[in-house]
Amino acid sequence: MQNFAVLRKAAACCSCILFSVVCLPAQRTTSRENQVKAVFLFNFTQFIEWPASAFNSPDAPFIIGVIGNDPFGNYLDETVAGEKVMNHPLVIQRYKDLGELQTCHMLFIGQEDPQKIKTILDVLNRRHTLTVSDYKNFAYSGGMIRFYTQENKTRLQINLSIAKAAELNISSKLLRVAEIID
Repeated sequence: MQNFAVLRKAAACCSCILFSVVCLPAQRTTSRENQVKAVFLFNFTQFIEWPASAFNSPDAPFIIGVIGNDPFGNYLDETVAGEKVMNHPLVIQRYKDLGELQTCHMLFIGQEDPQKIKTILDVLNRRHTLTVSDYKNFAYSGGMIRFYTQENKTRLQINLSIAKAAELNISSKLLRVAEIID
C-alpha cells in the first residue's frame, strides 16, 4: 500500500512537470529588459515634442507602432492604457508589413535584417515619426533612438540630426542621459 502512495505522488509530480513544460510556450512573458524598453517608449512621449502638423486633428490619437518582432507582448499596451500625450489618447498599433503603416508617431522596429530596416527608414524619411530599435547599428543607419545594454542597464543612442530633420524636438533632459550620434 505504501508503494502505491509513493507511485501516485510520483505520477502527480510527473503530471505537474509535464503540464508546466507543455504550457510554458503558450504563456508569453515579457522579459524585464523589454518591460524597461516599453516604459522608455512611453517616457519618450513626455520628453519629445511632435509638431502640430503630425496630427490629422486636435483629438487624433498618438500612435505608437511596432513592426517586426514584438518583444513587449501586452506590457506595452498596459503601460500606455488610459494615457494621453498633448491631449491625444495613446494607441498601440502592430504592423505586419510596411504597407499597413499610415499614420504613426513612434515606431519600434523589431527587425534584424539591415535591408528591411533601411527600407522602413527610407519610407519614413522626413515624416514626423520617431524611429526606435535595439538593432546594433540603428542610430548609425538613419534610425533616431537605439536601445543597447551596458553594465546590465538599458542605454540610449540618439541620432539628433535625423530627429531634427523629422521636426522632432528632443528635450535636453533626455539628451543628457543618451549617447548622441550626429
